[in-house]
Amino acid sequence: MKQRKRTWMFLYACIYLMQMVQAQTGVEVFNDTTNTSQDTSLLCDSTFNDSIPLPWPMNIQKRLDQITRSPLLETSQAGIIVWDLDADSVIYKFNERQLMRPASTMKVLTAVAALDLLGGSHQINTHIKYTGRIDNRTLNGNIYCIGGFDPKFDAEDMEACLAAIKGLGIDTIRGDIYADLSMKTPELLGEGWCWDDKNPTLTPLLYNGKDQFLQQFEQTLREGKITLYSELKEGNTPADAKILCTRSHALWQVLDRMMKESDNLYAEAVFYQIAAAKGIKPAKNSNARGNINQFVRKLGLNPSNYRIADGSGLSLYNYLTPELLVQTLRYAAQNTAVHSYLNASLPLASVDGTLKNRMRKTAASQNVRAKTGTVTGIVSLAGYCTAANGRRLCFAIINQGLIRAAKGRQFQDWVCRALCEP
Repeated sequence: MKQRKRTWMFLYACIYLMQMVQAQTGVEVFNDTTNTSQDTSLLCDSTFNDSIPLPWPMNIQKRLDQITRSPLLETSQAGIIVWDLDADSVIYKFNERQLMRPASTMKVLTAVAALDLLGGSHQINTHIKYTGRIDNRTLNGNIYCIGGFDPKFDAEDMEACLAAIKGLGIDTIRGDIYADLSMKTPELLGEGWCWDDKNPTLTPLLYNGKDQFLQQFEQTLREGKITLYSELKEGNTPADAKILCTRSHALWQVLDRMMKESDNLYAEAVFYQIAAAKGIKPAKNSNARGNINQFVRKLGLNPSNYRIADGSGLSLYNYLTPELLVQTLRYAAQNTAVHSYLNASLPLASVDGTLKNRMRKTAASQNVRAKTGTVTGIVSLAGYCTAANGRRLCFAIINQGLIRAAKGRQFQDWVCRALCEP
């Protein structure tokens, strides 16, 4: 009996030593020779029914080894990294430093950099100002609508502007209505965007997410019984203009739709908040890139190893690595003020956002919180989950070279299941 006990203790000691070797060297312990010609689903099913249970994280490592031998990777590429947040160490990596287009997981980097630089309560403002004098209920002067790139400005905000004008006793305007677009440079598309995509318009003055602010402003005033002797123009606001109304939304409010619904306009609005963070006007794409590069240095990585072209992931010129995405998630998890906003904004598997219909009836359901990404040939996923033993994990997966995006999503769902199963 004592001999058997000593034998088992020896075996567990060997397993523990192999774990420590892998943690220090990054070399995978298992080198399974599974036949890669099998069907992917059959290959993955076998990983969740081991006849000899392995200790954590070896069970996860073996499953992921088998998944990365999927036939899918005979004709496409994948990069994966999994980080144990409690131990603050990597537990699995596969092509984690491969440069790849991130698709909408680019929004993870944009969101965390913005939260770190600006804070979740940062206000995105639209100001209405006026010049001239108010005599006998008539404004003899101009109105200036100053855009701050607020994608959430809507009918309720427009009605508030009307109420502010009426609150000053104005029923007639003898002057022009200006759009002040000086917050950012004039380009309306992002760098490296495909011209034939349904791209958002990057104007800082938005109504319901569209470039229709002045027309809607004029219509709202007329419907509100304001008599106008005005033309719609574009120009900068004079220094002596007086404030009439300010409408604001906090950064955290914008993040919700940006992340859960993967709204590209909302992501670019956040990108330009980063660009304008140091008071630079007009804000440029390069300003945002510079501030995000500073954040990458903060992670302990070299920004010259990556290419950042926009905030949404639409650009063909973005190149990140799974390692960068995981280090971004790790940083967020270590900073409560950042993580609370980020975590609340991420889609929850089987529940909402772009993960609403994924990972159902698996251990990953209502467990994985992650940002999805899809552009032609690319599918990505980056976020958080909790392992069966309670360990908190963050992960990043990018599949590229795909003909069918569904295959990449299936691959990623299997990875998430592997992380969450006992």
